[in-house]
Amino acid sequence: MNSFEFNKIAGGVLGTLLFAQVVYLASSALFSHPAPPKPAESAATDAGKPAAAPAPAPAELLAAYIGKADVKKGEDDSKPCQICHNFAKGGGIILGPPLYGVVGRARASFAGFQYSDAMKAKGGTWTPQDIFIFIKDPQAFVPGTKMTFSGEPSPEKRADIVAYLDTLSDHPVPLPAPAAH
Repeated sequence: MNSFEFNKIAGGVLGTLLFAQVVYLASSALFSHPAPPKPAESAATDAGKPAAAPAPAPAELLAAYIGKADVKKGEDDSKPCQICHNFAKGGGIILGPPLYGVVGRARASFAGFQYSDAMKAKGGTWTPQDIFIFIKDPQAFVPGTKMTFSGEPSPEKRADIVAYLDTLSDHPVPLPAPAAH
């Protein structure tokens, strides 16, 4: 093998590595990752008795944010969702189920999409409040869901997204009344 052939091979390998690095940096810039969980505290107290389970954090209420929700901002904030979800009426499956008509739809009910066992077991209907909590941390709402989105921490953005998703329906669901301040 002459040096010209070796240079072509080495250039191909280095070009591939450079491309992989660019894709990694671009995806890291687009998607946030939650901080890793803290190590678990000791399961026993000093007396040897089991420690009490921590009280669950109170759920945020959509009603506290819906009064200032902006459908246009919600449409813009949902752009990253379009990588995996179709928003068009009658749209098909991309990687996740279509979201047209999701507010008020039964969970795990879109025909042809292979939902996780956890999502099937969750049951119920997608209420505006449930969507608001789900998109904060999908894995916390449905442990074992296939959805890999790490979550949207901003309650204002989530309220905007819920307001937008509610417009994507032939029969929009009434959103909760804004909470009094």
